Amino acid sequence: MAITQMRGQWLDMWISFCLSLLLVTYLGGISAQIRYSIQEELRIGTVVGHVAKDLGLDLRRLTDRNLRVVSGTKQDLFKVNPRDGVLLLNQIIDREQLCAKTAPCIANLKAIVENPLEMHQITVEIFDVNDNSPTFPEENYTLEVLESAIVGSRFQMEGAHDLDVGLNSLQTYKLNNEQYFRLETEEFGEDGKVPFLILQRPLDREHAAQLWLQLTANDGGKPSKSGTINITVNVSDINDNPPVCDKQKYTVTIKENAPAGTFLLTVNASDSDEGMNGEVEYSLRSKHRGASSEPFDLNRKTGKLTVKGGLDYEERQVYEIKVLAADKGAVSLSTQCNVVVRVEDVNDNQPEIEITSLSSKIPEDAPPGTVVALMGVTDLDSGVNGQVVCSVPGHLPFDLKPSPDGQSYSLVTKDYLDKETMHMYSITITAKDLGSPALSSTKVIHVDVLDINDNSPFFIGSPYTFYVPENNKVGMSIFSVIATDADGGENAEVTFSLNRNSAGPTVTAFLNINQANGTISATKSFDFETLKTFQFQVVATDSGTPSLSSNVTVHVFILDQNDNAPVILYPVSSNGSAEGVEEIPRNVNAGHLVTKVRAYDADIGYNGWLLFSLQEVTAHSLFGLDRYTGQIRTLRSFTETDEAEHKLLILVKDNGNVSLSATATVVVKLVEPREAFAAADVKSATKDDEDNNVTFYLMITLGSVST
Repeated sequence: MAITQMRGQWLDMWISFCLSLLLVTYLGGISAQIRYSIQEELRIGTVVGHVAKDLGLDLRRLTDRNLRVVSGTKQDLFKVNPRDGVLLLNQIIDREQLCAKTAPCIANLKAIVENPLEMHQITVEIFDVNDNSPTFPEENYTLEVLESAIVGSRFQMEGAHDLDVGLNSLQTYKLNNEQYFRLETEEFGEDGKVPFLILQRPLDREHAAQLWLQLTANDGGKPSKSGTINITVNVSDINDNPPVCDKQKYTVTIKENAPAGTFLLTVNASDSDEGMNGEVEYSLRSKHRGASSEPFDLNRKTGKLTVKGGLDYEERQVYEIKVLAADKGAVSLSTQCNVVVRVEDVNDNQPEIEITSLSSKIPEDAPPGTVVALMGVTDLDSGVNGQVVCSVPGHLPFDLKPSPDGQSYSLVTKDYLDKETMHMYSITITAKDLGSPALSSTKVIHVDVLDINDNSPFFIGSPYTFYVPENNKVGMSIFSVIATDADGGENAEVTFSLNRNSAGPTVTAFLNINQANGTISATKSFDFETLKTFQFQVVATDSGTPSLSSNVTVHVFILDQNDNAPVILYPVSSNGSAEGVEEIPRNVNAGHLVTKVRAYDADIGYNGWLLFSLQEVTAHSLFGLDRYTGQIRTLRSFTETDEAEHKLLILVKDNGNVSLSATATVVVKLVEPREAFAAADVKSATKDDEDNNVTFYLMITLGSVST
């Protein structure tokens, strides 16, 4: 099933894509023209054509020749696969957005290859698909009709608009109820078919004060799409004469740079009624629902039409305006006067030069005719205002070769270059249109004359030694290396990279280097406790052909920071909290060792030097704490009045600049000597186990720190 569908898709694509290849005379880097055809709305990645195959390019050298396509627009609708030369859709194309009503819809591309540098013309025609339904400016429309209207009276309706073209555009109208009205259509300029309701039997307001009709617009697509408008006909028995335009169509021409307020014409409609029923007011009707009126102002009372501003021939050349002439009757009657405004082009756009490809560095032994740059020239004006001629200064050893269509040029050498005489050229390209007065623009291209590459990059320091604090911020630079090259131009442009073979992946895997300036950053935060020092090599490579390189060894030492808080090893209760219970006889003397608080810190130096202090104690005269060893001893003998249980809170902190700390709680219980001796054996065994566990924990911790 999948294979059948795939074959069907390819068959449809083959039918819809029409390819014609037109070979033209080779001229200065522009040698061939290809034409493809596709439908709109195809998915991204759809194959448009095999550019490399159609141009006869060697697919094995395609990558080296850097095949690419450029267009004169800001939208990259197409892209080419540099490996197989297949032209693909880069965006979903909406023909209506790209070309509006223009047919055929054409996208012009330029295919560029290097070694040698060539440019070929590609024309892609986009066929319309029926993806737009006819739409009316409004969903509901109210038509006022006098009951005295005679049979055969014509009522012009707002036509529907379909963004598609050809057969997919609006074709027919259909009226659902023809009891009182029948439907006729007429062709009218840009609007195409305009519907008219024709009264075919007398109206009787007392019998039917309102009529409800539905007008359907159908396009010619397969399958067909349609849109509807609901028409409410109000039958009135007063004001039986609508205004009548004195012309069927008003036409005027205006320059695109006409200032705001410029007078165009006066729309005049007369009404044979008297009084308020014969007074006419004018208003602009927008073609599309919700859209603002055209860039014109209309005087409601006089019908005087003036320019409001914003005319631009390059955006729109013709405006077809609907002026609604309505009387002031209680039930207003109206008619539409049609006005056509044609915008005349003036030379208000400078030519634009777009450099599509540039070889800014040319060897001094390059033969005459070597292509330096390819450029496109456009002028948004029309006629002679849009015709452009390009030139370069005659004293320079360069010349311009135009393409057959005159819209692109190749900049080529016309003589041998000499670096010793001139090592760099600034070429001013002038584009001038044929308008009056003429407008022009310039583009400056800088071309360097190259020599050979004979100097390797040289590192300022060799070897390098850097000291980096641990806990560095990921992605921030930690140090830089500097290398220079005695050559000039591209031969002196040095790029930096890490020698990942010499240092091994475990080191260079967490380092990045800025290729342009040699700044090295870390992709992870260093931990002194796990990594204290490492080394690697940096390679500096120039951009010559063939390129030359050198390397340098970088030694890195990690500096310890106070980032580890003390960890209480003893006491530790069964639930993991730093809390322990010690039982001692009441008859012990002063200086008796109650217990020892054990802790460690993974840092070194002052950051790992721990001090113990007694934060809270129920009786300050009974117990003392050694601040260096953590030993808790009795300060005096116990008396009968001393409490049987005492709680001690011990603070352990390191000596870092910003010290870190931890706390432990020791509960000391005083028992009678016999009870103490009875529990001594059990506690001794438990103590041995705890000491063994603590010793084992310390061994593991010290081992991990040392590594």
